[in-house]
Amino acid sequence: MAGSAAWPIGGLGALRELHLRGNALTGLPASVAALGELRVLDLRDNRLRALPESLARLPRLTHLDLRNNRLRELPAELPALEKLDLRWTKLDGDPPVLRRLAERGCVILR
Repeated sequence: MAGSAAWPIGGLGALRELHLRGNALTGLPASVAALGELRVLDLRDNRLRALPESLARLPRLTHLDLRNNRLRELPAELPALEKLDLRWTKLDGDPPVLRRLAERGCVILR
């Protein structure tokens, strides 16, 4: 699953957890925003360089694991997470979205 173009992921609206660890993913489709019940998204150990802005439209997402990816930046907005894991991911600087999440009580691991 190296690419993301043919992913019909948006049709899984009742999905609560999605674990995609170690799949060499380089991107996620914007249709991930259709996963309205998603609470846990595990994307660690992939090759992600960017995340879709549509992640901000996941109202129930509480845990986002981005460990060990190739991300340099984050979307300007993310859901009201409880935990965000960014270990072994080398972001450029300190994105403002991290400050906002921390102010809301999100545990951010870097």
